[in-house]
Order: sequence, then C-alpha cells, then structure tokens
Amino acid sequence: MATQNPARAWSPVVLKTGLTVIALCIAGYIVGPPLYWHFMEGLAAVSHSSSSCPSCNCDCSSQPLLSIPLELSNNSFTDCAKRDPEVSEDTEKNFADLLAEELKLREAEASEQQRRGDMALLEAKKVTSQYLKEADKCTSGMETCEEAREKAEAALASQKRITAIWEQRARQRGWKEGMAKSRAQSQGNVQSA
Repeated sequence: MATQNPARAWSPVVLKTGLTVIALCIAGYIVGPPLYWHFMEGLAAVSHSSSSCPSCNCDCSSQPLLSIPLELSNNSFTDCAKRDPEVSEDTEKNFADLLAEELKLREAEASEQQRRGDMALLEAKKVTSQYLKEADKCTSGMETCEEAREKAEAALASQKRITAIWEQRARQRGWKEGMAKSRAQSQGNVQSA
C-alpha cells in the first residue's frame, strides 16, 4: 500500500535547480552592470590610444556648480542683505523694547513663584510646628501613663506580698481556704433570710 507519488520523488531536485537559477540571475543583476562598464571602458581606452586625439584638460573646481545667466538674475535679493540705517535703528529699538518687556514679564513671574514658594514654606513650617506640639503632648502623655503603670505594678506587687504574708499567718492559725467560702455562703444565706 505504500505507493510513492513520482512528482514527490523529483520535487527536491526541481526545487534546488530553481533556486540555483534564481541565485544566478540575482548575481548577474548585481555584478553584471559594473563588469559591463569596466569592459566598455577598457575597449574605449584601447580605441583612444590608437587615435591621435589629445587628452582633455578639465578643471571643474574653478567653475561654479550652478551659474545663473545675468538676464535671469535678481539683484533685489542681494539688496535685501544690505544694511539700511533707519530700518535697522527702528528694528533695534523694537527689539530692545521687546527684550525689556520679556525681562519684566519673567521677573514678575519669578517674583510670583518666589512669593508662592515662601507662602508654601511658611505653611509647611506652621504645620510642622503643630505636629511637633502634638508629638510632644503624646510623648508627655505616654511618659505619664508609663509612670502610672510602673507605680501600679509596684503597688500590685506590694499588695501581693502583703496578701501572701497575711495568708501565711492565717494558715498558721488554722485557716483553710474551703472554710472561708462556706462561711461566706452561710453568712449570705442568713442575711438574705
């Protein structure tokens, strides 16, 4: 059941041949024109050497790249570049006035920004001072609470010692913990009746 398609068997050969033809065409397209012109220059050199024509002496650097005939040239363009004292003086005055006005505007803008910055700095200092006062209040409150807690702990420890001493004395005299509870209950019953 394994029949092979004959077109598939020669397909790689056709592909390689086609790619080779395309590669040769591209190489000819790229390399062909320069080789043609070199060959033609060689033929021209051989044919000129046999003729008696003198060689041309061309100095192109002394000639302008673009020359305009005198009939077509516009001399008013070169007149524009000339300095006119009256126009120049007015222009300089206007330019100086514009520069002075620009400087005044920039100075006013800078002073306004400076004023805003100073106000923002003053406000920040006020807020910082307020926060520092609040922080001092909190710190002093914390210190007061801490001192009170330490005093309470010391008083509690003292009371525990005193309680332990009294409990020890009571046990030495025959007191039992269960008796105190039953006695308290019997006193509560008597008072309620």
